[in-house]
Amino acid sequence: MNRVLTFTLLAILGCCFVSTSQAETKKPNIIYILADDLGIGDLGCYGQEKFETPNLDRLAAEGMKFTQHYSGSTVCAPTRSVLMTGLHTGHTPVRGNAEVKPVGQEPLPGDTVTLPELLKTAGYATGAFGKWGLGYPGSEGDPNHQGFDVFYGYNCQRNAHTYYPTWMYDNQTKIEFDGKTYSHDLIMDHALQFIRDNKDKPFFCYLPITIPHAAMHVSEEYVKPFREKFSEFEDKVGKYAGPPVKNPIAAFAGMCTKMDDDVGRVMHLVKELGLDDNTIILFSSDNGAHQEGGHDPVFFNSNGPYRGHKRDLTDGGIRAPFMVRWPGHVKAGTESDMISAHWDVLPTLCELAGVEVPTGLDGISMVPTLTDKGDQPQHEYLYWEFFERGGKRAVRLGKWKGIQLNMTNKPNAPIEIYNIEEDLEEQNNVADKHPEVVAQVKRIFDEAHTENDRFKFKFERK
Repeated sequence: MNRVLTFTLLAILGCCFVSTSQAETKKPNIIYILADDLGIGDLGCYGQEKFETPNLDRLAAEGMKFTQHYSGSTVCAPTRSVLMTGLHTGHTPVRGNAEVKPVGQEPLPGDTVTLPELLKTAGYATGAFGKWGLGYPGSEGDPNHQGFDVFYGYNCQRNAHTYYPTWMYDNQTKIEFDGKTYSHDLIMDHALQFIRDNKDKPFFCYLPITIPHAAMHVSEEYVKPFREKFSEFEDKVGKYAGPPVKNPIAAFAGMCTKMDDDVGRVMHLVKELGLDDNTIILFSSDNGAHQEGGHDPVFFNSNGPYRGHKRDLTDGGIRAPFMVRWPGHVKAGTESDMISAHWDVLPTLCELAGVEVPTGLDGISMVPTLTDKGDQPQHEYLYWEFFERGGKRAVRLGKWKGIQLNMTNKPNAPIEIYNIEEDLEEQNNVADKHPEVVAQVKRIFDEAHTENDRFKFKFERK
């Protein structure tokens, strides 16, 4: 069956399966904001004490905060693939940061069924603003070829290593810059304009911003308040892509303040346009905190009580903040300990939009939890695989966490087991005391992974 026919049928089926109560309800606008390398501890509502994030704290206070939510992966591109497909990294097409020269990353295959494509069958306008990383310009993975009506930002995530690029993409047009323009401001301006332009129809605004990725770049007005506070770091220099940064500790706090201000701009605009009660705003991060560009995640307690950072599969690399605000539907001031992950976003948003949820997904809808209506299905397990740094994979199975390292050199490497209800830092390997859990984890490793010629534990270019 060809792709056009597939989506025509999905649209028809979507209409058929929408209940009477759903049909009588206006479809909610959806804004999904994805921070880049933000640790769970980098927000006030999750314990940050070195700087304030009042708008994000308000988003959590006026909605629901999740305490056991996980990212799709521990690096950028596969997390984005997971979000777009509702499939974990054992099944999603893009499972690593695989570069394609001269520009871009491994593309999503042309026949991939993505979240924006599904929402378009329900009449949604779709826009993406920020970092894509799922296909070079013009490829089958290009955002305009994967369901987004509008795209503005970094098609290539390698180009997103600097906030002062010499080019970005506006749909299919390459926009040249002087290397002195702060990209995040342009990305936010285009996202806000998209919301204005589509205020009279349901819209999906996907905002994968680049803050606070490793280059500690932000205007001096945001850094200045922290220079005195963190004066002991004034002689420290942070280097990544673009110009070096003096006192990257102050710059990181300034970047997160900037991010928080811009989330406040989104919330203000939604209210100003009279869309507040019919707009669901979701916020998360693509993986745990990084250790690059002069950022000190230990100083900021960026990953809270969890061990590890970006590129690790301990919870510090994959435990993510997640807040959802939808006035009148998601009860304010609530908290959920549902064990969930980025692959749950697609089925959740499809259900809210009245779209028939595709079969064969790894994700489950979180709508019963969000709305406090009906029984919430639960995951048997969560699964991750990662092909860098020797290759590794992990499972969250109730209170148990299983991790296997050095897969490239040792396909039968020992499985570590942690009781993360009692051992949040995953310091005490109890595999020898629980062989039955080891056996369960091994079974999951075998069943959750499907072969992918591009991504193997022995990383090869096909």
